[in-house]
Amino acid sequence: MVEDPASINQVVAGEIQKALLLAIDHQGVISDSFQIYCADLLEETYYRNDYLPFWSDTGLFRPVINQLIGYLDTASYDGLFQNDYHYNDIKYITRLLKTDSLKKADAALWTKADLLLTDAFMRVALHLKQGRLRPDSSSWLTDSTKYNSFFIPQFNRLFKNEDLGAMIASIHPVHQGYRQLRSLVKPFVDSMDTQSYTYVRYPFIEGNEKDSLRFIAQLQIRLSESDFLKLNPEEYADSAKLADAITKYQKKKKLTPDGKYTAALVKNLNLTDKEKYKRLAITLDRYKLLPDSMPQQYIWVNLPAYTLVLHDSDSIALQSRIICGKPATPTPQLTSAISDLVIYPTWTVPASIIKKEMLPGLKRNSNYLDRKGLGLYTADGERIDPSTINWSKYSKGIPYKIQQGSGDHNALGVIKFNFDNPYFVYLHDTNQRYLFKNSMRALSHGCVRVQEWKKLAAFIARNDSLNLKVGDSLKYTADSITNWIANKERHRIAVKQKLPLYIRYFTCASVDGKLKFYDDFYGDDKLLREKYFSK
Repeated sequence: MVEDPASINQVVAGEIQKALLLAIDHQGVISDSFQIYCADLLEETYYRNDYLPFWSDTGLFRPVINQLIGYLDTASYDGLFQNDYHYNDIKYITRLLKTDSLKKADAALWTKADLLLTDAFMRVALHLKQGRLRPDSSSWLTDSTKYNSFFIPQFNRLFKNEDLGAMIASIHPVHQGYRQLRSLVKPFVDSMDTQSYTYVRYPFIEGNEKDSLRFIAQLQIRLSESDFLKLNPEEYADSAKLADAITKYQKKKKLTPDGKYTAALVKNLNLTDKEKYKRLAITLDRYKLLPDSMPQQYIWVNLPAYTLVLHDSDSIALQSRIICGKPATPTPQLTSAISDLVIYPTWTVPASIIKKEMLPGLKRNSNYLDRKGLGLYTADGERIDPSTINWSKYSKGIPYKIQQGSGDHNALGVIKFNFDNPYFVYLHDTNQRYLFKNSMRALSHGCVRVQEWKKLAAFIARNDSLNLKVGDSLKYTADSITNWIANKERHRIAVKQKLPLYIRYFTCASVDGKLKFYDDFYGDDKLLREKYFSK
């Protein structure tokens, strides 16, 4: 205990230095009830200040503390979780130090308060700027150059009487989609149902009585939590009573009221407001993985929304429905650029599809490829009769190419948009255009089928023409593409102004000023939720 307030700063400085030495040696742990997340960063920050406290002076808190606590009070509006920033400990300790005259002389308590406040600020800044989805190896906390270029300058701004709200605004990403989505978080949080509900695992293991009973028990508990089913503890509802409860729930949620438990029902039961909030937090963090500024022109494909949007400066040049990979063969998330177009393309079947689909089909019937309109070829392009091959000796792959010739019945349709990637995927037309009317369009082997391929090709041609350099020539136009397709001519066109492409997985967005959630059909958000937000 320090009786003289005038000397408490120096005592606290010594305690801070000792605490940080412990934290660095023990992965942030200072004691059983005291842990910080940014130990190395805090060591650098306090070293520059001779380990003196930042948030208090001679036993009194500086006014800036109210700004930080005020921000933490509403951190959920930015997709953050208060418990990640020592919120309860900070509130408790600061209240003690403000109100308890004996505690005001406790240097250890002032030390703990100062370190927790600084650690909270640094972690807030990290999560607002970089997000939480990066691997530890690429976190700014492991990059000491970022201490001088980002963290410490931001911290110093706070202690130069700069408004914390203005600082926070300057840290947020500037992407329009991020700003629009973030603007909808506050109204969602203010009205959200904060009750915790039982998570129902589905499907259960067919034929496994224990697992099916587990599912029924979880389903009943979940329905009872929403007051659709009244049960005593350990009681099981009969099938009629359970069906009636399910029907009531389905009517309330505007689902087909058939009284049956299905994947769609369970998905709806599990998508509580708390789960939606985690999806919001994940999507805001996905934006933070993008570059600080986007190109002037780029294609944005959002898989869960089944949409392609072509951005040109500050306007949208076109929007299109897409079909993407089914969950068994998901479309990869990637960044690339459209490099060339192929009119009336052939389709060479990827090795993964040959192994999973073609080879089993050939083993069943050597005429399998003929029925699919596919041909078998050697590496040199010589066509082979599949009936002459002993397919039973192959299991992991085949030493041949399987290819579909160009034409209206080709799986790629009449045009393909190539871009560099290691996954052998591309944008293309399709010979199954009727599928674009489906609401669920995760149907392909991984490539992205584009409904408005004509408009996309026309934009690329027009863009190349408008940006033609003096003395250069262009071997194609939008009209020539139209004519080649009409005449069923095969052409490969190099794109001069390569068009950046971003394929991403964002399961919520601002649509016409309203919050919209998309189906997490690849389960990516579920994996991220369990990894980063399980607590």
